[in-house]
Amino acid sequence: MKTWLPSLLALASLATIVGANELEINNKDPNQEQCSGMYSKSSWGGSVDPFILAKFRKAQAPDGADAFVSIVIFEFKDRDLVGVWPSADAAEKENICTQANIDKKLCNSTNIDEWILSPNVTTESKNQLLSTKINLKDPGETKYAVKKTGYYCVASASNGDFKGTVEFRNAYGKLPAAQIAKLPFYAGITIVYAVIGVFWAFLYVQNRHDILPVQNYITAIILFLIVEQLMTWGFYDYQNGHGSNALAKVMMIIVSILNAGRNSFSFFLLLIVCMGYGVVKPSLGKTMVYVRFLALAHFVFGVIYAIGSLSITPDNAGPLVLFVILPLAGTLTAFYVWTLNSLNHTMKDLLGRKQHVKAMMYKKLWWCILASIVVIFGFFFLNSFTFAERSDPDFVPDHWKTRWFILDGWLNLVYMVDIAYVAYLWRPTANNRRFAMSDEIAQDDEGFDMGSFGGSLDEEDARSPVGMDRQPSGQLSPVPPKPVNERAGGRASLDGETIFAVGEDADKWSDDESPRNSEERQKLTGKND
Repeated sequence: MKTWLPSLLALASLATIVGANELEINNKDPNQEQCSGMYSKSSWGGSVDPFILAKFRKAQAPDGADAFVSIVIFEFKDRDLVGVWPSADAAEKENICTQANIDKKLCNSTNIDEWILSPNVTTESKNQLLSTKINLKDPGETKYAVKKTGYYCVASASNGDFKGTVEFRNAYGKLPAAQIAKLPFYAGITIVYAVIGVFWAFLYVQNRHDILPVQNYITAIILFLIVEQLMTWGFYDYQNGHGSNALAKVMMIIVSILNAGRNSFSFFLLLIVCMGYGVVKPSLGKTMVYVRFLALAHFVFGVIYAIGSLSITPDNAGPLVLFVILPLAGTLTAFYVWTLNSLNHTMKDLLGRKQHVKAMMYKKLWWCILASIVVIFGFFFLNSFTFAERSDPDFVPDHWKTRWFILDGWLNLVYMVDIAYVAYLWRPTANNRRFAMSDEIAQDDEGFDMGSFGGSLDEEDARSPVGMDRQPSGQLSPVPPKPVNERAGGRASLDGETIFAVGEDADKWSDDESPRNSEERQKLTGKND
C-alpha cells in the first residue's frame, strides 16, 4: 500500500483537467496564445454573463524599465483583422505597434506597444476585438465580455518574462465549453443503465431460484456500470460548480480507476461468456483462475497507464513510456485472441453436437462483436479524413463542439449497446438451468430412414410363418392372413400375435405340483378334492 501512496500523491499534484477553464499564459511557446470555445448565455443558460478574464503576476524588466505585456482578445473568425501587412509582397504581418511601425504609419502613437488592428476592424469584425497594454508593475485584471458563441483566443507579447492565467468563464458554470455536452450525455447514459438494471432486477428476482453463475457476473457488471457512470457524471457536475480544485482531481483519479475496472471486468465477462460458462459448461475449472489473473493484470496495467498518461506530458515523454503502454497492450491482445478463439471453439462444439439453439445464441453474439468491430473501424476510417486536416488552423475552431464525442462519446454508446445486447441474450428465464444443463435432441434425418425401419420389420416377418404372406416390397399383402391357432407356440406377427402361450401339454403342472392336490390349497379352502 505504501508503494502506491507516492504515485497517487504525484498524480494528484500533477494531474490537470483536460480542457480546463483556466489556462496558463507566458512568454514561452506555445503558451503565448491560449484559445477555448465559449458559449453565449442563451445557448446553455446560466446565472452569470460569460467572460474571459486575464490576470498577470507583477514583474520587472531586466533593464529596470517598466515591464509590460500586450494582449489581444478576439474570436477566431476575426483573426485576419489582427495585424497589418506592411506591403503587398510582405512575408509576415506586423503585429505590435512599435516606433518603427508608427513611422511607417501602420499604427498611431496612442497605441504604442499594443497589438495592431486592421483599420476597418469595426465594420468587418463579427465580434468585439480587445487590444490593450498591461503594465506588470500593477497588472490588475482585463475582462472581455462574450456575447456570441465562438472560439476565442488570447494572444500576448511583452518586453520580458511574464506569467499569467486566462479564465474562460461560461454562463452555465466552470466546466470548459468543449466538455459541457458531457453532462447531459453521461446523465442520459446513467439513466439508460439504470433502466437496464431495473428490467434485469425484475427478471432476476422473478427467476431467482433458477439463476446461472454467468448471470450473477452480468448482474455485477450492470451495477458497476451504474455506479461508474454516475461517478463520471458527478465528476463533471462537481467541476462545473467548483472548478478544478483538489477534490475534483481526487474524483478524476477515482473515475480513472473505475474506468480501468470497467474495461477489465468487461473483457473478463466477454471471455467467460465466449467460453460457454453457465450455458455450455457448468464450470471452467482452473481456466477460470487464469482468466481472473489476466483480468487483474489488465486492471493493474490500466491504472498504471491512467497514472502515466496524466503524469507524463508529451514534452517529457521518452522511452520509459513504452513500459507503461506495452504491458496494457499485451493483456489487451491476450484478451482479444483468447476471446475470439474461445467463441469459435464453443460454436464448433455446439454445432458438432447438434445443439442448434445454443449455437444460435453464440452466433448472435459473434454477429454483435463483428458489428461492433465494423462500426469502430468504420468510425476510425471516417475520422482519419477529418483528423488529416488537423494541421489546418481552422480544424479546432470548427470541431471544438463535437470533438468530445469523437474522442469519447461514441465509444461509450457502442459499449452500452453491446452490454445491453449481451444482457438480453443471457437474461434470466424460467428454465435457465434446464436449458443450460440439458442437450438438445438432434432433429435431422441424417443416418435414419423410415424405409430402412420398414425393411427391418419385413426381414423379421419373413422369418415367421405369417410373414410368408407379405410381399417382398415390404407392403401388406391384399390376401388376409390365415388364422393362427391359439395353441400354436412362438411369435407369429406384430399384430394380433400371442406373446405368452399358456395351456400347452409341456407347460402343464404335474400331479404333484398341481394346486388342486397340494396341501396348501386344502388349508386355504378347507376342502378336499
